[in-house]
Amino acid sequence: MSVHRVRLDVPTTGRGTYEITPQVQSAVAASGVRDGLCSVFVHHTSASLLLCERADPEVRGDLERFFRELVPDGDPRYVHREEGDDDMPAHVRSVLTESSLTMPVVDGRCDLGTWQGVYLWEHRHAPHERRITVTVMG
Repeated sequence: MSVHRVRLDVPTTGRGTYEITPQVQSAVAASGVRDGLCSVFVHHTSASLLLCERADPEVRGDLERFFRELVPDGDPRYVHREEGDDDMPAHVRSVLTESSLTMPVVDGRCDLGTWQGVYLWEHRHAPHERRITVTVMG
C-alpha cells in the first residue's frame, strides 16, 4: 500500500464556505493512486469540512442561516469568549459538523457524486489561514 500526504493552506476571508474540491482532486492525481481512499482533515477547532451540494450555492447559504439560528453568536450561556462573541459558537459548530472526510478513490480521482463538492467551512468572522491534510492511500 502506498500513502501520499499533501498539506493545503487555505486562506479565508471570514465565516463561510470555501470549495477545496480542485485541490483535493489534484492531491489524489499527484499521489498516483488509482484505487483506494482519500482522507481530508482540518487542523482547527473553529473550522470544519463539508461534503455538500456544489451546483447551487443557496444550499450552503441555507446551512449558514440554519447554523446562525442553531448556534448564535454572543449567546449569554457561553462562558468561553476569549477571542470574541463568535469564539465559542465556532467551537460548537465544528463539533456538530466534521473535522475529517473519507472518500473512495476510483480511477485516480475522488469518486464524488455528480453534485458533490468538498468545502472548508470557516466558522469565525475574522480571516484565517486554515491547514488541511489530504492523505491518499491505495
